[in-house]
Amino acid sequence: MTDLDGLRSAYDRVADAYVGMQAGDLGAHPWLRAVLAGFAEGVRELGPVLDVGCGPGQVSAHLAGLGVDVSGVDLSPRMVEHARRDHPGLRFEVASATDLRPAAGSLGGVLAWWSLFHLPRATVRTVLGTLAEALVPGGQLAWGTHVGDGEVQRRDAYGVEGVSWTTYLWQPDEMAAVLAGAGLEPVVELRFPPLWGARPQALLVARRPG
Repeated sequence: MTDLDGLRSAYDRVADAYVGMQAGDLGAHPWLRAVLAGFAEGVRELGPVLDVGCGPGQVSAHLAGLGVDVSGVDLSPRMVEHARRDHPGLRFEVASATDLRPAAGSLGGVLAWWSLFHLPRATVRTVLGTLAEALVPGGQLAWGTHVGDGEVQRRDAYGVEGVSWTTYLWQPDEMAAVLAGAGLEPVVELRFPPLWGARPQALLVARRPG
């Protein structure tokens, strides 16, 4: 079971460093921007999009610039403070992915942009199943994460010492099976060499049929 209080505290501690080093910035990653452009085109006429684990809000803001009605939630109050300060025209709230209960058929899209990898696999399946149920027919869910087997323990992050968290690694075929189990059909799968640090990455987009 993930210690959400400890994880919240850890991200509050690293939030300023994360923003200061522009971690998660899209400027150097044209293929990530391309995926977001395709995602935006597919969902912006279907309804609002929820950015789950939005951090300081830069990806939410990018989607908003593409014409998407997007809001974000994050476990870390400090991350949400940064998001609200830097993107005052958007909506951000403090919430855990594990507590979200959006109404069925209430969302055109869901973004899980490298934001669920601290949750155990069974919890991720439950979270994504709940979010998939919230999609309208044709609505899309985009899920990015770190590729590998097992899990990795960290004691520092973004130059901050004394941070303790677990990163759960996924293989793309496992990810695809989770999305299929949630009733979604594949749209696109991208695999990347290491983008941040030493691990390859994967990004899958799937949609609710109809």
